[in-house]
This record gives sequence, C-alpha cells and structure tokens, in this order.
Amino acid sequence: MVVAIPQILVVGLGNMPLPMTRHSVGHLIIDSLAARLGVTLASDRNMGGLVGRVETTLGDSLVSVTLFKPKPLMNISGPSVSAALKYTARNAQSLVVIHDSLSHKPEKMSYKLGGSANGHNGVKSVISALGGDANFHRLRIGIGRNDIDAAEYVLRKLSQHERQFWGENGEGVDVVLDELELIVGKLK
Repeated sequence: MVVAIPQILVVGLGNMPLPMTRHSVGHLIIDSLAARLGVTLASDRNMGGLVGRVETTLGDSLVSVTLFKPKPLMNISGPSVSAALKYTARNAQSLVVIHDSLSHKPEKMSYKLGGSANGHNGVKSVISALGGDANFHRLRIGIGRNDIDAAEYVLRKLSQHERQFWGENGEGVDVVLDELELIVGKLK
C-alpha cells in the first residue's frame, strides 16, 4: 500500500528587482529555507517563478515541501502563486504564504489561517487568483513601521540585523520551520 505524504507549498512574497527590502522579506526567507534544507531554486516558466522541492521531516512527519518565489511583482503575484499551487499541493489548505507585515514589530512573526488580506496587496492578489479562497496559511513577518509613507518604508533595505535574523543561519528560520511543523500537523 502506498501512503501519500503531506504536501505543502511555501511561497515567499516579494519583489525580485528589489531584494533585501522590507517588502521582499518573504523572498529572503525562501532563500534561507532553501539553503537550510539543501534545496536549489530554479526558474519554472509554467509557475512563473523560482521553485525547489524536497522531501524532509518536519517534527515526526515526512512531508513534501515546495519552496516558491514568484517572479511577478508583489501586487500581481497571485496568478503565479495559483499556477504553482496547481502544479504542486493542489489545494489552498496546503498553501503557506510568507509576507511582510507593517503591523508586527521587526523580527516577530505571527500565524494566520484565512480571513482578510488586512490591506496587504500581495495577499489580496493571491486571494483573487484563488477565486476568492482565502483559506490558506499565512506567516506574517514583522517589519515595523515608522512615520514615513508606507509605500516608501516597505521599499527600504532591511537592517543588517534583520537580514541576519531571517538569513539561513538566523533564529528567524528556526521560528519559520517550527511553524511549518505545526501547519503540517494540521494537515494530517
């Protein structure tokens, strides 16, 4: 008897032309997860981004993990995420979207399942491309906020400390992996 292992698609939202900015912290985390898990990301025209796959153990579960960085800009990344989902995990409940959050302090992360996009245009694009299905997992990565215009603030570079925290050897990647383990537990 063949036993199907759980599959998850982990998407990091960002803007490829603007690496290491607050708005692209999702891309940084995907790169860090790829390095930590020994995954090489390669361009995939059908999905519209960089993708890598690995079977790994999260907690006590063997799981198929697909890491994905959409190539389209953040605010129009939804169709690319939808295409990646079609080719991988196939249902929104197996989708994890990692994105920046102005509402959370830097180096903090919070989990959310479903609900509104809370004004995040990248998440709005994903929900729209999934036909209004918002029932996917989100890891909201805190970037904080100051008094300048939000659009200007998110396009500024992450601090050196934030880059290290979310980098491949940083504590932030441990936090993300712990949360992915909990998400996989919910899929059983």
